Amino acid sequence: MELPAGSTTDQAPADPAATDDVLATQPVGYWCGLTQTAVTRRLRDAMARIDVTQPQYWVLNRVKGGPAAPSREEVVAQLTHLADGPHEIGRVIDQLLHRAWLRFDDGQRLHLTDAGEAARVRLRELATEVRAVVHRGISDEEYVAALKVLRRMVANVEGRGGP
Repeated sequence: MELPAGSTTDQAPADPAATDDVLATQPVGYWCGLTQTAVTRRLRDAMARIDVTQPQYWVLNRVKGGPAAPSREEVVAQLTHLADGPHEIGRVIDQLLHRAWLRFDDGQRLHLTDAGEAARVRLRELATEVRAVVHRGISDEEYVAALKVLRRMVANVEGRGGP
């Protein structure tokens, strides 16, 4: 296989101990996967210590964050792509209703209770603490540059990369 025009490196096997001089040969998928696993594990472990799950946080944020109170079906439709399965978000809504962190109004729209809002605020603080750990030693400029590169890679593989 011929290297793409402008490319000067070949693909090497994933190596978690790769030195800086060979990082350009490392597979981005491996490093993105490793990053996602490590960051998600750290966040979920922190949430578990206060008996909350990441999908519960997603639901609390979605119910609070929209322009209008959502229905159960709207929350499920909007968050299922993030979940581990097609039924997870519905179960999470049931859990949060049971905890009295969510309630339905007369029109079957979901709202946070005072306890649900307090939990959402605490989870936001926790997520901010985890983010600070993840970003330690990384400037905002470096972070933005990394995300721009990843965004471009996604566009490239989806055929939206331009010339």
